[in-house]
Amino acid sequence: MYSLSVAVPVNPPGAKPVLGREEVWRGLVMKAENALPFVPAMQSCTIIERFEDGLLREVVARGERYTEHVAFTPQVQVFFKRRDERGRPAGWIANVISDSDLGLLLTFTFNVVIPDVAPGSAEERRRGEELKESYAGAVRATLDAMRKFALEGSRL
Repeated sequence: MYSLSVAVPVNPPGAKPVLGREEVWRGLVMKAENALPFVPAMQSCTIIERFEDGLLREVVARGERYTEHVAFTPQVQVFFKRRDERGRPAGWIANVISDSDLGLLLTFTFNVVIPDVAPGSAEERRRGEELKESYAGAVRATLDAMRKFALEGSRL
């Protein structure tokens, strides 16, 4: 599995509007329910079932189809446990809101299987590095979408 963790300040200097924990949390829930406005690499996102503490969804990202069991820890984390289209474990993704000396942080941690690549191989490392910017971009795109919704007056 390829692992990467990216943490960014939610409100870097000059960012407007300033987002609080509650707005970021609502944005993460919106992203879990429909990731298309938040994740440029995703082609589709369909909710299959809802639970008290999360949901099951099917997504297509970078041409690969996955089911994801999404668990909510309110105001703190959205955790995605991923399976490929054959039902095999395909990794996990965590979106975590935390406080720091820099203010509010949003951290995305990815631990994902790269399809058709041997785990621990040089090819996995090479392909993982190619995905790195896409994953880092997903954090920025998520915060940009949250700000856009807030500026448009959408309830985050």
